[in-house]
Amino acid sequence: MIFELDERLIFPNPELAEPDGLLAVGGDLSSDRLLLAYGNGIFPWYSDDDPILWYSPHERFVLYANEVVITGSMRKAMRKRPFTITLNTCFEAVITACATVDRPGQDGTWITHDMQQAYIKLHYEGRAHSVEVWQDDQLVGGMYGVPVGRVFCGESMFSKVSNASKAALIWVCQSGDYDLIDCQLYTDHLASMGARMIPRQAFMALLNTA
Repeated sequence: MIFELDERLIFPNPELAEPDGLLAVGGDLSSDRLLLAYGNGIFPWYSDDDPILWYSPHERFVLYANEVVITGSMRKAMRKRPFTITLNTCFEAVITACATVDRPGQDGTWITHDMQQAYIKLHYEGRAHSVEVWQDDQLVGGMYGVPVGRVFCGESMFSKVSNASKAALIWVCQSGDYDLIDCQLYTDHLASMGARMIPRQAFMALLNTA
C-alpha cells in the first residue's frame, strides 16, 4: 500500500513500503519533513513529471567508513594528481553539478529544481553538507548529503575528472565524523569501494544509535 501524505509532519511505518521501497507520495520538501524522513530511513526520489515520492528500501546499500576500499591505482592517482578537498565552501555549486553532469545511461536528473532549493535551504540551516574536490583551483568533483548523527546520508556525487568523486567519498570516510555512509541504492561504482547491502532493520538500528 502506498500512503498519501498531507500537511501533517508524519510518515507511515517504513516496514510498510512496497517491494521496490516506495512508501508514500505527496507532502512537501520542507526542512522539517526532510529531517523527519532521514531520521526514519526515508528519502525523496522522483522526477519532474512525478509527484514527490518517498522511499525506504527493504535492503539498504551502505558503506562502513572503516571498510572503504582504496585501491593501489587510486592511491597512485591521488599522489600523481593531488586534489584539494574542502567542506561546505560551495554547496550550491556542488548540487548544481550533481544535477547537470552527464551520466552514462541516464536521461535527465532526479535532482529537480525544487529538490535543489530544498537542500540548499537545508544547507543554510546547517543540516546538509557538501564536500568539494578541487584541482588547479577548479571544482572537479564533490558530493552532498544529510548527516544523522554518525551516519552520513549521501544524496549524490559528481566527477569531472577521473577519481574526483572517489576522493570525496574517501575523505568523508576518513574524516572521523561518521561510522556509516548511506548510499541508498546499489551502484557498481560504490560497490567497488566497499559498499554492500544490509537489511533495513540493521540500517535502522544503526540510524537509531546515531
